[in-house]
Amino acid sequence: MNADEHKVSSPVPEDGAGTGPAAGDDTGSAVDDSKASPAGEPTRLYSGIQPTGDIHIGNYLGAVANWAKLIPRYDCIYCVVDYHAITIEYDPDTMRDAVLDTATMGIACGLDPDHCTFFVQSHVSETMELAWIFSTCTAIGALERMTQFKDKAAQHKQNINAGLFTYPVLQAADILGVKADGVPVGDDQSQHLELTREIARRFNHLYGPVFPDAKTLYSPAPRILGLDGQGKMSKSQGNYIAMKDRSDMVRKKLSTAYTDPNRLRRSDPGNPDICNIFTLHKSFSSPDEVATIDAECRSAGIGCVDCKKKLGANMETAMSPIQDKYEDLTRRPDDVRDALATGADRVRALTSETMTEVRQSLGLR
Repeated sequence: MNADEHKVSSPVPEDGAGTGPAAGDDTGSAVDDSKASPAGEPTRLYSGIQPTGDIHIGNYLGAVANWAKLIPRYDCIYCVVDYHAITIEYDPDTMRDAVLDTATMGIACGLDPDHCTFFVQSHVSETMELAWIFSTCTAIGALERMTQFKDKAAQHKQNINAGLFTYPVLQAADILGVKADGVPVGDDQSQHLELTREIARRFNHLYGPVFPDAKTLYSPAPRILGLDGQGKMSKSQGNYIAMKDRSDMVRKKLSTAYTDPNRLRRSDPGNPDICNIFTLHKSFSSPDEVATIDAECRSAGIGCVDCKKKLGANMETAMSPIQDKYEDLTRRPDDVRDALATGADRVRALTSETMTEVRQSLGLR
C-alpha cells in the first residue's frame, strides 16, 4: 500500500477529553473547539523508535517501512527516543552504541536524512522543558488509564518509576514541540496519541491556541506476531527476526516458527488466515505467490516446511540490500552522527520557537 492509501483518522476525543482542571479529567467546562487546528490532511509528521535492541521485521513492517513511504509526501521528523528507553532497566555502557546502531539501521531501512529529519531525542533539551509544562496540564487519572503503563508495570515490577508513568507526557512534548499535526502509529499507540490531543486542547483552552490537533495515520501493515505465536514480535521476548539476520539465521529461526496449530501432518489442509508465516508472505512475497500459497495451503498442496523455505528466500531478497547498506554505514559512523546532529539542529530550532510561544502564553517571559 502506498502513502496515498494510508488511513487518516480525525481525532475523536474520549469522554471528558480536554475538560476540567487537567487534560483527561471528567469535570469542568468544555473546551472551545473553535481554537483547534482546522480539519484536513497533516503536513508535518513525527514518530520515534526506541534503541532497546535490534530493529526486527515487526518494527520494520509495522513502522519503519511505512515511515519511509511517507517521506515524499510529508515533512517527516523521526527520532531515536533514548529518553523513553531509560524508563526500564538498561545498560548505560551500551546505550550510546545502541542509539547509533538503531539510527544506522533506520537510515538503511529508508529514513534517508537527506529527505527527512532524523535525530536523537536527548539531543534536544527544550523538549524536556515542554514535558514538564505538559505535566501540569495532565490529569493523573488520564495517565492511570494508559494500558501500556499497566503492561510495562507488570513486566518491570521492580522498577515502576515516575518516568514510566509519565511516558506519554514526554511523547506529547516530542510531537507538539515541533508542532507535528500527524503521527503514524500502530494500534498499540493510539491511546497515547489521544492523550496528546487532550493535552494540546487543554493547554490551548487555558493559555491560547498554540498547538495543533495531531491526527492519527494508522499503519497499513498487519500485526506481526512473534515466531512463538505468543503476542506481537518483541525484542524483550526474543521471538523475532532481526533486520540484521542473514539468510542462514532467518532460515533457522523460521524452521521452528509457529504455524497453524491444527495442521499436525503434511496431508492436513491448513488455514492461512491464522498462520503468521502466511502473514509474513503478504509482506515479503509477490501477490501471485501469496495467492498460490493461500490456495495450496488450504488444499495441503504445500507443506509448512516448503512454505517457510519460500518465505526465507523472499525475505533474503528484500532484506539483503538493507543489510548491505547497513554494513556500509557502520564503516562510516561519523556520517551517521553528522546526519543526526543536523536533524537535532532543525528540531531544536523548531522546538525553541514553540517554547517562546509557550512561555509567553504562560506569562513566564
